[in-house]
Amino acid sequence: MIATGREFIKLYLYLNWTYCMKFILDNWMLFAVALSAGTMLLMPVIKGAGQGALTPDLAVQLINREKAVIVDVCEPNEFAGGHVIGAKNIPLGQLEQKLAGAVKNKALPLILVCYSGARSSRALGIAKKLGFEQAQSLAGGMNAWRAANLPVEKA
Repeated sequence: MIATGREFIKLYLYLNWTYCMKFILDNWMLFAVALSAGTMLLMPVIKGAGQGALTPDLAVQLINREKAVIVDVCEPNEFAGGHVIGAKNIPLGQLEQKLAGAVKNKALPLILVCYSGARSSRALGIAKKLGFEQAQSLAGGMNAWRAANLPVEKA
């Protein structure tokens, strides 16, 4: 009996699947280690805490321990609606011109905040370009700050 093209493909796929499953079962520990390592590498990306972004809890630690300066890059009307206590308001469009004048000590940590974290992420690049090496963006912005039940000041 001669196998037709379809039968040959079915047999080929069945044998490949059988050998693949045997390999996976024989090396299950290797796959478990690879899966857990991949998960650990992707967690910062999934959580949104990429380079330069920090959580509200870590921001509070920087404020209390290292006297971090907080700059809110929201527009003045958003800033008036609520901001981190002690934050300076410099809208994103004016940040490049006004940041160096508002924050004299570039050695202090700089925390950039906005409503959702999007503008402060853009502001992070500007701050780094201006020489603020310890600048960080608050991940999630004021939304995350309020969700963490941290104090908010209204202008």
